[in-house]
Amino acid sequence: MISFLSGEIRNIFTEKSILEINVAGVGYEVVLPSFVMDDLVNEGKKSGENIILEIYYHSTERSPKPLLVGFNNQIEKIFFEKIIQVEGVGPLKAVSALIFPVAIVSQAIENEDLTILNQMPGIGARAAQKMIATLKGKLIDIISESRSANVKESADYLLRDEIIEILVGLGFKESDAIIKMNDVISNNPEIKDNLEEIIREIFKSK
Repeated sequence: MISFLSGEIRNIFTEKSILEINVAGVGYEVVLPSFVMDDLVNEGKKSGENIILEIYYHSTERSPKPLLVGFNNQIEKIFFEKIIQVEGVGPLKAVSALIFPVAIVSQAIENEDLTILNQMPGIGARAAQKMIATLKGKLIDIISESRSANVKESADYLLRDEIIEILVGLGFKESDAIIKMNDVISNNPEIKDNLEEIIREIFKSK
């Protein structure tokens, strides 16, 4: 069993969200949830630099090829292990669904916030309800610890909620507001923390 990897970055494949790590001459291919890859890119990590990742190792008789999923810390790994307990949400679906940091998804589950959960790829209304039914009340410690580790995560959650509330108040359908917001932030990452600029760009693109 592999619990963590410490080595040198060999390749970063951002589109596939895959990292190749050279550990003492052995190459490991690690799949990263989007939020972990975003952290890596935002930190300016490059090939040749050292990195340490917590690893979730998955292999079954039906899928004998090992899947290595990488995380920044134990909190993220523990949360991942909880979310894959939800019926219909296996490791591969969870990896592609986790575009938001742990604090944001955990808080959305506790608040029964379908607006956030339904933005996650592959998580429709039914899957979101199952996540809430399975995990609500079981994530308080994770929310507290992840916020302590990174206060900015909770700020991101509140900012996105505020943007959606403003747009709905201005006449947007909630679903359209979510799509517009995500498009603008994706195309203009430099303004992702600036509410006024995000709103301005949304109206420029109407």
